[in-house]
Amino acid sequence: MPEMMQGLVKAKPEVGAEYRTDLPIPEVGARDVLVHVKAVAICGTDQHIYNWTAYAQERCKLPMIFGHEFAGDVVAVGSEVTEVKIGDRVAGETHIPCNHCYQCETDNRHICENMKIIGVHTDGAYADYISFPADDAYKISDDLDYQKAALMEPMGVGVHGVDKGEVKDKDIVIYGCGPIGLMAVGAAKVFGAKKITAIDIFDNKLETAKQMGADLVINSKTEDAVKLVMDRTGHGADVVIDYTGNNAAYKSGFAMLKKGGRFVMVGLPNGETALDLSEAIIYKEATVIGVTGREMYKTWEQCEEILKNPLYNVDATVGGVYRLSEYKKAFDAIFAGASGRMILIP
Repeated sequence: MPEMMQGLVKAKPEVGAEYRTDLPIPEVGARDVLVHVKAVAICGTDQHIYNWTAYAQERCKLPMIFGHEFAGDVVAVGSEVTEVKIGDRVAGETHIPCNHCYQCETDNRHICENMKIIGVHTDGAYADYISFPADDAYKISDDLDYQKAALMEPMGVGVHGVDKGEVKDKDIVIYGCGPIGLMAVGAAKVFGAKKITAIDIFDNKLETAKQMGADLVINSKTEDAVKLVMDRTGHGADVVIDYTGNNAAYKSGFAMLKKGGRFVMVGLPNGETALDLSEAIIYKEATVIGVTGREMYKTWEQCEEILKNPLYNVDATVGGVYRLSEYKKAFDAIFAGASGRMILIP
């Protein structure tokens, strides 16, 4: 193992990051694993850190390595680790549970009361190596390539939302066709949704939604999404899953939801939202569910099975692949509106 490694560091409280080749290999604690990173994807949280938004300022302590959607090989384990061994191929769960709170002790570690996040509260995966708790190392099969495995973390958010939507044989709407929403479209297809309508404001993303299995697509910027769904169904969608967190999407999503329907909230709002609870939820007897992250490890197992399904075209959700040293090109492409997840290869 080399003495130093390359990595992408958020060093200063300003826009951007620093690519360095003189970083020390992380230490491995008793309950940690050291992973040689083979692929790592760029997510919305990383964009907040890169741009040093209020979200990042409130959570991150600089300097730090960021990035948390990754896969690689285990090269060292702590003295108390039994779950994985050297040579195992793993993908990384982002949420670090405390394993002591009520939620952790009742098999709800994904909503731990003392949650920390890899690449936000601890050093992340934009580097040759990352050390992180063994709880967050999910072993992957030998036939799953690293780039697909790195996408399992964001894919899990999409799959978790679809799972909670109980979409089988249902007429569903998916709001938001960013990478997670697109992955959710494909998951809904595999889960047996009867009809899938995808809604976004960018035509290029809607085209990708078709590749992922959407039966219908609507550009809500140029079309009346509520009218189109209501006219087609006569009574509204059985299930609406929102991956935007946008207030306008909430309003129209509840308007197109049928009475007795199910609304799943996955996207995070930027601030307070205004909603007529009487009309949107109470009079409709709507079921409303909030979803965060992935269930440990039910969702991971679902993702691995879905990736093996020929109906699932995860490659369509990849926007580009770059060397870690080319990070600026990848971030620039995202900020220019490119569709799909960008992947970095250390």
